[in-house]
Amino acid sequence: MKLFAYGCREFDEEAFFLKHAEELNVELGISREPVSMENAVLARGYDYISILTTPVPAELVDRFREMGVRMISTRTIGYDHIDYHHAKEVGMKVSNVSYTPECVADYTVMLMLMSIRKMKRIMQRASINDFTLQGINGGLLPERTVGVIGTGRIGRAVIRDLKGFGCKVYAYDLYKSDQVDVEYLPLEELFTRCDLITLHMPLTDENFHMIDRKAIEKMPDGVILINTARGGLIDSDAMIEGLESGKIGACGLDVVEDEFQMYYFDRRSDVVGNRRLSILRDMPNVVVTPHMAFYTDRSVSDMVHNSILSCLYDDRGEKNPWQVV
Repeated sequence: MKLFAYGCREFDEEAFFLKHAEELNVELGISREPVSMENAVLARGYDYISILTTPVPAELVDRFREMGVRMISTRTIGYDHIDYHHAKEVGMKVSNVSYTPECVADYTVMLMLMSIRKMKRIMQRASINDFTLQGINGGLLPERTVGVIGTGRIGRAVIRDLKGFGCKVYAYDLYKSDQVDVEYLPLEELFTRCDLITLHMPLTDENFHMIDRKAIEKMPDGVILINTARGGLIDSDAMIEGLESGKIGACGLDVVEDEFQMYYFDRRSDVVGNRRLSILRDMPNVVVTPHMAFYTDRSVSDMVHNSILSCLYDDRGEKNPWQVV
């Protein structure tokens, strides 16, 4: 099997690509540049490509199909950066990957604790030698009623961790899991009963902006929102309004809307052009990190290994657990 990997990071992914490709007897091509129309030709003669979060619009899907590429594998759980609707129409397969859920679950709980304990304000003050206490007294995680939206592998790991803290936990998912031992609630009821809400689901056309103005209005005053899934799940304008009014007490955001072509690049000398991100980063009760929840040595190895395996399964005609289109 021949696989071409785009956007392969030299400092972490490349070693895993070389290791796993040799183990699995895969002919490998590598580019450190993200996939684009300009460098699509590099994959000519390859059966499969592996990408990261760079957008793959319809015209790029068509380009790869014309070149004989059989499947686009993204080394991420989310695949909304690929025009998968068009891919399905033209017969291009798309797959994602999975990795250990603990990396995102740990990070999610960290963002919860940072939000509840006002850690951003504490660190800002400490950096200028302001060691006063007024205004930085925090709350307790066990006293929060937490709503976990999405009970896949990551959501279930978060529920397990929260129960260890002694939290009251409710869940919502379109598809209930028999591995979840907390009560499922209708989404509207979860909004009204939970004062800490965390998101763990892929972004689809159906759940785009599922947290909007109407949803926020239903939530308790001072609600905390945590998002380590996809930025488009939350209407950023509604969230900013909620923060400004005090309806939302704090946010922990590892993802934001319109982050593609921004995160994972050195943009120090650029005008980033994401006004919502600028507003959110300036707020003392909002922790924003650059889509890092997944980022551990174990997860990088899993992402590379499973991307290669996904392509191998398709090449062999075997059942592919990661195929989404």
